[in-house]
Amino acid sequence: MKPQAAPIPADTDRVRIVRSELLSDSWYTLRKTTFVLRLRNDQWQEQVRETYDRGNGATLLLFNRAQQTVVLTRQFRFPSFVNGNSDGMLIETCAGLLDGDDAESCIRREAEEETGYRIRAPRKVFEAYMSPGSVTEKLHFFVAEYEAADLVGAGGGLHHEGEDIEVLELPLQDALAMVRDGRIQDGKTIMLLQHAALMGLDQL
Repeated sequence: MKPQAAPIPADTDRVRIVRSELLSDSWYTLRKTTFVLRLRNDQWQEQVRETYDRGNGATLLLFNRAQQTVVLTRQFRFPSFVNGNSDGMLIETCAGLLDGDDAESCIRREAEEETGYRIRAPRKVFEAYMSPGSVTEKLHFFVAEYEAADLVGAGGGLHHEGEDIEVLELPLQDALAMVRDGRIQDGKTIMLLQHAALMGLDQL
């Protein structure tokens, strides 16, 4: 389901919208907006930006405290292929768009669809804008412990949405090594793995 685009914001004491032009509404929403921005010296400057609105999302690091392992996914990402990733495959934490749900409901749904695990107690750890120069999306970051008994399906994503997802279970230390040597290049995944490294799985 395509998320509803965010409304054009009202003027504030710092930003005034001059005009907004819809460039594309085919996949998500691409707009070109002219606005004036009040600078730190109190002068007003006209600027033009394009924003890509795909809605907000959520992502989750599944971890097993006893085994010191994490569950990740691997799937084809066309934009990474276009930008020099020779096979287009990225290793990631499970994630998805909110699609009208709250963040926790979203990540419960996505975890089961993508990894096959039914998570019991997801815990939100932070929020972040992932590419604020042009993309409006804000991600809600979660962690959740898993056990073997929580596996209720094969995962792999939804075939009718073009998903063909491989599920990976590996030691946290191996995942961190993959960040260091470049095998993991996805931003949200690196952030959650670094969070786990800083906190330690025993403290998550």
